[in-house]
Amino acid sequence: MPTIAFDRYFRYDELTALLHALAREHPGLVSIESIGRSHEGRDIWVLTVTNAATGAADDKPAFWVDGNIHATEVAASAAALYFVNTLVTGHGRDPEVTRALDTRAFYVCPRINPDGAEWALADRPKWIRSSTRPYPFDEEEIEGLVVEDVDGDGRILQMRIPDPNGLWKAHPDEPRLMVRRDPAETGGTYYRVIPEGRVDGYDGFTLRMKKPREGLDLNRNFPASWRQEFEQTGAGPYPASEPEVRAVVDFIARHRNLTAGTTFHTWSGVLLRPFEHLPDEEMHAEDLWVYQAVGRKGEELTGYPAISVYHEFRYHPKETIGGTFDWIYEHLGLFSWVVEIWSPMREAGITGYKYIDWFRDHPVDDDLKLLRWSDEELGGLAHAGWTPFGHPQLGRVEIGGWNRFHAFSNPPPALLERELARFPRWLLWQALVSPRLVLVHAGATRAGQGAWKVTLVVQNEGWLPTYVTKRALARKVTRGLVVEVALPPGARLVAGKARDDHGQLEGRAYKHTGVSFWPDYHVTDDRLKLEWVVEGKAGDAVALSARHERAGAVRASVVLE
Repeated sequence: MPTIAFDRYFRYDELTALLHALAREHPGLVSIESIGRSHEGRDIWVLTVTNAATGAADDKPAFWVDGNIHATEVAASAAALYFVNTLVTGHGRDPEVTRALDTRAFYVCPRINPDGAEWALADRPKWIRSSTRPYPFDEEEIEGLVVEDVDGDGRILQMRIPDPNGLWKAHPDEPRLMVRRDPAETGGTYYRVIPEGRVDGYDGFTLRMKKPREGLDLNRNFPASWRQEFEQTGAGPYPASEPEVRAVVDFIARHRNLTAGTTFHTWSGVLLRPFEHLPDEEMHAEDLWVYQAVGRKGEELTGYPAISVYHEFRYHPKETIGGTFDWIYEHLGLFSWVVEIWSPMREAGITGYKYIDWFRDHPVDDDLKLLRWSDEELGGLAHAGWTPFGHPQLGRVEIGGWNRFHAFSNPPPALLERELARFPRWLLWQALVSPRLVLVHAGATRAGQGAWKVTLVVQNEGWLPTYVTKRALARKVTRGLVVEVALPPGARLVAGKARDDHGQLEGRAYKHTGVSFWPDYHVTDDRLKLEWVVEGKAGDAVALSARHERAGAVRASVVLE
């Protein structure tokens, strides 16, 4: 397989070829399947990555990774691909990667929304939020501005139009930069600044943005906290109505060995945790403690701050969102994280900014820092000078300003690999703290003429309990540990059950510090010992198995001797 160059973004056909090459060149580690088709009929690919020599993926605790549910956020698919590449190139060389692939499985969907990404990456790009399916109506609005590349240079920038009532003016020391005029200011040269695009039905005076005919937001279409259009724009007609989301929901629901998942988005340079619609006080305390611990590790390994969506990342203080990928925590009790890749603000030296609030209002000095960063570090990529253009509807305008797609929504290609390299260690760490069932002891001792006492001891070696979250227990969405005994012909089970549910095993996550001195009455609550009495003949083999949906499976064969 050729070396993957993480210095550009791949369109669908090339990405598909790369994914199949990974599976073809690493058959013992990677398999590929289509979990469904997009609105336009493209396959949605998922890679299963694990060391098949140490067991099937279904018998191991698993971790989900996805990206690019939003059309323009193509760095998200690059992050998922980079992670897979880290796994296959590191197995047998990197001890942590090797341990993860030997003991866990990864399900990776690099591009949930292939249609929207194709539009964003086209030679003449078109930007939409997510799916290319028309919604909520089939027809397009007749009048208004349609965002598109009107001058054909492959970029969608901004247009400025002189207007004495405009909001914007040139910065006195940096005329390329448009800044807001003072609320009481008059007497200057002012502009209206709008996205680059065509204007349909222009009457010569009034301008409005057309609502895109493609009004879906696939990350509002998941089942948990889903709301109708009047409350949640773009959520779709019903939960998982869209083929892309339905494919992901079905895959995750069927793969009950999943313990957690991370979904990649852009941009803000943060690690986001639930809840989105509820304060931390509504979360099980133990789950919150785990989220905080995993967040601290994420900050250490990625350099991104770990924050709560509800408390620190709301679009409006009076509004919340729902229907997102956090569904896996809300309904299934799996730990979920959203990574918002890339922070141009931090790159430009802006510190202490308040994420979403920054977009609503920030000091002009921040804009100057971004402009200097563009000039000095990116060769002007993030901001284009204003160039006159004869607009077919508006007449003489200037096109330029901030370059959203190539420097803000996604890292510039020259900085892409550096940014992607932040994440694999944290993803591996999340997978490695999952519960994992291991065999401690299996044996048989004589218990009389023709009888043996068969003993099995298993334990959860993971940091997390087998049920993963307290929310999963409360929602009753995970089964307990199932232990089975299979006897050879002629043998008989005298004591014990052939199959039984033995509840959950704890991990190490909730244990107190060494100086707390609170008694731990359940010292070995991570371990289970079972015994049976079997009648048979010497040389018979008794098959024992213990399995947990989330912690994996172990098997042993005990010879009566």
